[in-house]
Amino acid sequence: MTAGSRGDVAPYTGLGAGLVRAGHEVTLAAHGVFAPLVAGSGVRFHPLPVDPRAELRSGRGRRLGGARTGAGRLLRLAAMARAAADEMTASLVEAARHADVLLVGGALGPLGYALAEGLSVPSVGLHLQPLHPTREFPPPILGARSAGPRADRLGGLAVAAAAGAVSAGPVRALRRRYGLRASGAWAAHRARERGGWPVLHGFSELVVPRPRDWRAGLDVAGYWWPHETERRLPDAVEAFLAAGPAPVFVGLGSATVPDPERVGRRQVRAVRAAGLRGVVQRGWAGLAADGADMLVVDEVPHALLFPRMAAVVHHAGAGTTGAALRAGVPSVPVPVQFDAAFWASRLVALGAAPAAVPLRGLTAVALADALRRATAADSYRVRAGELAAGLAAEDGVVPVLAALERSAR
Repeated sequence: MTAGSRGDVAPYTGLGAGLVRAGHEVTLAAHGVFAPLVAGSGVRFHPLPVDPRAELRSGRGRRLGGARTGAGRLLRLAAMARAAADEMTASLVEAARHADVLLVGGALGPLGYALAEGLSVPSVGLHLQPLHPTREFPPPILGARSAGPRADRLGGLAVAAAAGAVSAGPVRALRRRYGLRASGAWAAHRARERGGWPVLHGFSELVVPRPRDWRAGLDVAGYWWPHETERRLPDAVEAFLAAGPAPVFVGLGSATVPDPERVGRRQVRAVRAAGLRGVVQRGWAGLAADGADMLVVDEVPHALLFPRMAAVVHHAGAGTTGAALRAGVPSVPVPVQFDAAFWASRLVALGAAPAAVPLRGLTAVALADALRRATAADSYRVRAGELAAGLAAEDGVVPVLAALERSAR
């Protein structure tokens, strides 16, 4: 079970398909708009209410972009998520009633844990970000700037408290429904930690090493690559690729921005100033471009497209960051919100990106300079290739299978 944008759902389609191949019956509970993502995977789909794209385009969603700090964005996101949690709970109960085990995406952690407790079935957390507090880096949702080990850990605890508060109402209702002892959000968090609730993380230790101060039971599994329903690129994309040198990809994925036309113009000017061609993905922001040197696309599988690019300009979401590394191509991250600054900082630290160009500081000059560096210097492509080779040797499904075997004992 998972909730959020496309990037919060797609990795679980590939994980689910891997579990199906291993002999398990798998149902993915996610927002109904994402049902097409499991086509041909063998994974069943249970639609949850709420359209996250419509929510982001609502007045509340547009106000997310106006927050100037990570904490401010977190508060506004919490208000949106609280309403969504109330709306989704009944559907989650219906999806879970006949399950033998619940695999719970990060955003639904407290809710899924309470539901599993009520149904007396085992559960495992599946996180796409390192959400647990640590002294080694700040909580990703608040950005990449460290305030020191102690403050970073306290910030992580504050984020954990906020996440619990989002679903506090539905969790209380579930506990009453199943005759469980009443428990506040923070007490429930402490109970999960004391009990050693197992949580697997869908990224690689090559990208984010497991924090040394994490408790036992918090493990890094490796990436869960999305199940791809398409086996080849569209003809228009192949024709564009054949018509000239390798272009750069430009996209913001599921991120939305206050002025997409201005952002798109700046990105296109930057690509041209760097002497490059571009494949521009509309995405949820609705980016646009024209001219023979630009191709505008909708959803195209990253696994097929990114290896054909000279570089990837992206919003630094967890999934897109992984996809760029998997493809072995340099990145130019344009972090927009939430955990994007964290992933952008990892790309720079790993040597797979020359610099991050945050949305608030985005200019055609800054982006063009980063693109020139990313495509002209061999070091970024070499380093990205080395990381891609390491990721190809990992299988993030195997640790989840092992966790399922442990839960059945």
